[in-house]
Amino acid sequence: MLSQLQKLVTLCLLAAACAWLLYFASSAPVLAVAGFLVITLGYSVLLAMEFMALRYVNRKDSALQPTWKELFGAWRGETSVAPQVFCWRQPFRSNAVADQLSPPAALQGQRGVIFVHGFFCNRGFWTPWLERLQGRGHAFVAVNLEPVFGSIDDYAPQIEAAVRQVTLATGLAPLLVCHSMGGLAARAWLRQMNGQARVHHVVTIGTPHRGTWLARFGHGHNTRQMRLQSDWHARLDQDLPANSHVLFTCWYSNCDNIVFPAATATLPGADNRLVRGAAHVQLAFLPQVMNATLALLDLKAS
Repeated sequence: MLSQLQKLVTLCLLAAACAWLLYFASSAPVLAVAGFLVITLGYSVLLAMEFMALRYVNRKDSALQPTWKELFGAWRGETSVAPQVFCWRQPFRSNAVADQLSPPAALQGQRGVIFVHGFFCNRGFWTPWLERLQGRGHAFVAVNLEPVFGSIDDYAPQIEAAVRQVTLATGLAPLLVCHSMGGLAARAWLRQMNGQARVHHVVTIGTPHRGTWLARFGHGHNTRQMRLQSDWHARLDQDLPANSHVLFTCWYSNCDNIVFPAATATLPGADNRLVRGAAHVQLAFLPQVMNATLALLDLKAS
């Protein structure tokens, strides 16, 4: 459903931009080009507003307050990466790389990985990661969390099914790699399915572990759950061992334009790793994040 919606939006915007350009090309070429750019790059203005908001909200934490240079670099990076994800990979290439679960004999003894996307995304988000793993002997499954605007708790059975698939194919507890809301879905799975003993490690990238200021403007069930200091967040660690966060590596940034204040993307007791100057989507595709995360596939459980 999400890929069809994003496909429709992308094609409509492209059609509107081309129609404007053609209509005014001969009579008002400057207006034609200006209108085309406004339609195709208008999202970049919205991104700029998000970066201004995060700088204002982060002002109380001097260690995480971004410089103007960091903000500009993050805005430029997100302007480049966001359309690749939301206008190409997710609407048109969501199944470009299939899950790798066979032949089982070739996957035995090699740790597998499960990819869990964030809000308003699908498995196409992970295509660069899947391409890196393709043919390397590691089983992987990239889930599609549905319904798009449903409760985060309802995503746990989908993650459970993926964990069972990868574990069966490899004989080993899998690595979970999660972006944004996907990290909260993984924590909901841990609580509901008692998953601590069945997962090797959980990596979260830009996950609002303690909510995000921006979620106050959302009205879907899952966005309400992601609001700062929500009751739902308070229940996430109920009945879990006191040291459960040692399972986590949390990547976060002082220029995350979706999850801020920046420190809300960390967990006490986790391996919290700050990357300065990276935007929300951009953070998931930085070489240092990808390399360090995939290296966990080769580490034995302690």
